[in-house]
Amino acid sequence: EFAVEPEERLVTVLFSDLCGFTKLGETLKTHDYAQQLNEYLTLMNELIFANFGTIDKFMGDAIMVIFGAPQEMDAHMQAQRAISCARAMGHGIETLNDQWSKRGLPRLKARVGIHQGKAVVGNFGSERRSDYTCIGSTVNIASRIEGVCNEGQVFVSEVIAELLPDEVGESDLYELKGIEEKKKLYQLV
Repeated sequence: EFAVEPEERLVTVLFSDLCGFTKLGETLKTHDYAQQLNEYLTLMNELIFANFGTIDKFMGDAIMVIFGAPQEMDAHMQAQRAISCARAMGHGIETLNDQWSKRGLPRLKARVGIHQGKAVVGNFGSERRSDYTCIGSTVNIASRIEGVCNEGQVFVSEVIAELLPDEVGESDLYELKGIEEKKKLYQLV
């Protein structure tokens, strides 16, 4: 049983989304479309768990992952695990692309955004249906970071870059949807 009262926690949130996958549903056969998505989610699930992440949810081909809840981790470890997970996910997609291209399926790329901050985590919902999830501005910012990435890119927030400066390269200011001030984002190297 996973009955957890909501509480504020420091967490690192990773959002991943496949580029153009929704549109592929118009061209691929239903079986191929579903099989490709399930193969992708199965591998991503294993890679996330291997990096001690908690899958908050699958949203079609998008994935939201939490580091630091329900298992507590310090800030540095959360950032390290999230970056390690993002890299593993990128390598995993390439492995799948090699298999898919042999079967005549399209190659895919993902965008990933990572941010760390305070959020409320726990069970939310009703007596009939509830989910363990994470809510708050940290989640929104991580989602918006993923949204400004191009195909195959991993962007992290300034908080993550300060914790792991050797893991990031170029930075720039970005306007994030629904966020008033521009945010400095760093590309993972």
